[in-house]
Amino acid sequence: MNFLNPNIPLAVYRELAAHLRQIEGVTVRFLEPTEREFNYTGSQLGGLEINGVEGLTSTDRDQLDQILSYYVDRYDKSTI
Repeated sequence: MNFLNPNIPLAVYRELAAHLRQIEGVTVRFLEPTEREFNYTGSQLGGLEINGVEGLTSTDRDQLDQILSYYVDRYDKSTI
């Protein structure tokens, strides 16, 4: 599963990754940026690759969905 939002800055992606890693079995990898030109207000990442989602319990999956929903609501225009 990939998560991408060009409006999220790097520090917030790191915060999001830390929250997701608290769910047992979930691993997160930062994706390389797709934009070649540096944009200070942009994310500076190509998104997150979220692994281990398939084996989650329903409780853990709910927690993952809540975490992602928080960032989607806060930063708008996201795609999951």
